[in-house]
Amino acid sequence: MDSQSFDLEHVKHVIEAALLTSSEPLQLADLKKLFGDELGEEVLSEALAGVAQGCEGRSIELVNVASGWRFRTRPEYQRFLDRMNPQKPPRYSRAVLETLAIIAYKQPVTRGDIEDIRGVVVSTNLIKALEARGWIDVVGQREVPGRPELFATTRQFLDDLNLTALTDLPPLDDLGQLIETVAPGAQIGGEPVDGAELAAAAVDVVAVEPGPDSEAIEDDVTIPGEDTADETAAGPTLN
Repeated sequence: MDSQSFDLEHVKHVIEAALLTSSEPLQLADLKKLFGDELGEEVLSEALAGVAQGCEGRSIELVNVASGWRFRTRPEYQRFLDRMNPQKPPRYSRAVLETLAIIAYKQPVTRGDIEDIRGVVVSTNLIKALEARGWIDVVGQREVPGRPELFATTRQFLDDLNLTALTDLPPLDDLGQLIETVAPGAQIGGEPVDGAELAAAAVDVVAVEPGPDSEAIEDDVTIPGEDTADETAAGPTLN
């Protein structure tokens, strides 16, 4: 490799080109391959810091998520981009948000654990929909009779919330931080997610144990505009 490749400005330009053309976040190991593994992590980290600094005052920013580094549009510009796709984004049912919040804060959990907390039956369609979105996955089985599957959130879930690790999730008594983390325009599975709704769902079903009337009020907590059909019959509509 010629000496120019070790010039910090050149390294920054190569990294920037790679990030702009990659459809997925890139880890340091991926970036090292750009230079034949001849650059150390210290140089790469310095270059990444330079790329991030170069984004100051621009409409994009460099962020580090669970899967690596990526560019993203700053939230304040999202409303302009939305005009290019005027289709009304889907609203996720309260059942979906509650289930996702339980898994995020209580993982790993079984389907039975989720049902105990929510106080209602969790439909197979709902679980499969979350798996299809890449938000949750089976990570094992509980060693009890029947060996029920254990569910946990995925790296994709962290990426979509711009988090690097589960430890970045705020404690339940400080969920306001989650709303700030999930900035306007943040997306899950390619579609907008309302951080306030996710936080509210977590408060309602994780911080508070269900009462005897939990099942009776299930139809009352559906997000306005959603189909209020019984989730156990048809499953959530996510598309």
